[in-house]
Amino acid sequence: MIRNERMTVVHQAKIAHNIFELTLQGELVQDMAPGQFVHVRVGDSFEPLLRRPISIANINKDMNEFTMIYRAEGRGTELLSKKQVGDTADILGPIGNGFPVDAAAPGSTALLVGGGIGVPPLYELAKQLNARGVQTIHVLGFQSENVAFYEEQFSAFGETHYVTADGTKGTKGFVTNLLDERKPEFDVFYSCGPLPMLKALEVQFPDKEGYLSFEERMACGIGACFACVCNTTEAVEKDYVKVCSDGPVFPKGVVAL
Repeated sequence: MIRNERMTVVHQAKIAHNIFELTLQGELVQDMAPGQFVHVRVGDSFEPLLRRPISIANINKDMNEFTMIYRAEGRGTELLSKKQVGDTADILGPIGNGFPVDAAAPGSTALLVGGGIGVPPLYELAKQLNARGVQTIHVLGFQSENVAFYEEQFSAFGETHYVTADGTKGTKGFVTNLLDERKPEFDVFYSCGPLPMLKALEVQFPDKEGYLSFEERMACGIGACFACVCNTTEAVEKDYVKVCSDGPVFPKGVVAL
């Protein structure tokens, strides 16, 4: 159920170049699941007018806290990065359909592939899969070492590989290059990141069960404005889906890439 709440900032830190980790406390946390996102009013006025969609990176229901990891690259997220402990933030959420944790059976292996700011939602997923008895392999891609994060955190849950476009950390190239080289054994894959990466994974693993989380610009965040519409494949009866309300996570083969 989507609700609106003013949540309290309990932690804010810069963890990489223009990358911030923000933890908020409030009752909305009890409804959150991995792969969902929240819509954040970044300021206390109507400028900027639109909320910013930010994925949920970590959920702590015992403490009523959740963590977002976001890139401060525009007016809105720059304002958000100025918030300090004790400040409040207007949060709408949790929104969307997240990753199906139960798609990976206990004792199986799941491959988690993330690109850039698509990496954060995979952290809570890794945590919940491990708690379910699923082994996880993480392949995380970034442009450069200075924007990479959470290596220690992901490594605590399983085998973790980093890929950078410029080769400053881990393997040089794209996540698909490393997957071609290593050829990991797995039963199901989950991914979040840019469209070219998601498309490449569909091509690379045509016979594997997979779930893709899409990053799209959106306005309302609740399915009313049709700003985040994506065309579907011929295998799907609907002509289009809305990333905010139907997604952001879809089974492989639903969205036309």
